[in-house]
Amino acid sequence: MRTGPKKKETEDEVESTSDTRRARFPPLKSLIAFEAATRHGSFTQGADEIGITTSAVSHHIQQLEEFLGVPLFQRHAGRAVPTVAGRTYAVEVKKAFDLIANATSLIAPQSWGGHLSIAVPNSFSVKWLQPRLQTFLKANPLFRVRLATLHTHELDANRYDIAIAHGPQTPGLKLAEPLLVERLRPLCSPQLARELRLKSPKDLAKATLIHSNNPLSWVEYFRRIGNFVVKPAHDLWLDRSAMAIEAAVEGLGVVLESEILAEQELRDGRLIEPFPDPACCVENISYYLLRSSSLRNSAEADVFEKWLRTELELANLRTIF
Repeated sequence: MRTGPKKKETEDEVESTSDTRRARFPPLKSLIAFEAATRHGSFTQGADEIGITTSAVSHHIQQLEEFLGVPLFQRHAGRAVPTVAGRTYAVEVKKAFDLIANATSLIAPQSWGGHLSIAVPNSFSVKWLQPRLQTFLKANPLFRVRLATLHTHELDANRYDIAIAHGPQTPGLKLAEPLLVERLRPLCSPQLARELRLKSPKDLAKATLIHSNNPLSWVEYFRRIGNFVVKPAHDLWLDRSAMAIEAAVEGLGVVLESEILAEQELRDGRLIEPFPDPACCVENISYYLLRSSSLRNSAEADVFEKWLRTELELANLRTIF
């Protein structure tokens, strides 16, 4: 059967069809991976945040590049550096993600009673906060706690109610309050101290120095305790303090750390201070407290801050009020 000629669409009908058609949209999982990787400046840290592997992040970004038809990263020597297009796209994608976060915060508080979002550095969480968090939860049984990793360069107040940042005083921390004085000194296994016959910091020229993501470098440490230079036998670089402390426990070298993160290892004797002289200890204001600008859960955040300061004092740590 022959059909009649197709009815010509009116201008209004064409406009209506155009308005309801979704614009060309990239794969959402790839966008999430790209946003996390560019915000952290690292595929690995981006992968940690969203709970996938580094290779999965790389695969998602490759899919995004294929969808867009332009390279977002230059890959060479095991590193990925954003291209001009990648940097431009990252800025615009972040704006879109911020809009979604802000829209969510407008309607979510009504259903978030007792929910507290806490952002902390990974090593501080694993080594100090989490072993004590059970006491907070027992004292506040109606609270629901979300613990997230905070990197010092990522201080988006829409992502947490209260945060503890670790690092040097930077413009990004201008609204942060100093919280805690960190006392740093060389730490190593008892066996390594005996083998190398460590008597003074200058003896560290015989050791492997373990470096981590610490606000105080070994170079600055030697300058501050005596204004001298030590060229170690070897260097070992690890990107987290928890990893660096474990490496020192295993006898791989000497780490520059504080009693805050190495508390348990010092208590049970797996690490010692080879130079107990107080002159070999350096104090540094390294921890800062930040609060959300939205005041979304300010009452819960106040309760957590009070508990936190009490726990710091019970641990004989030097807090700043």
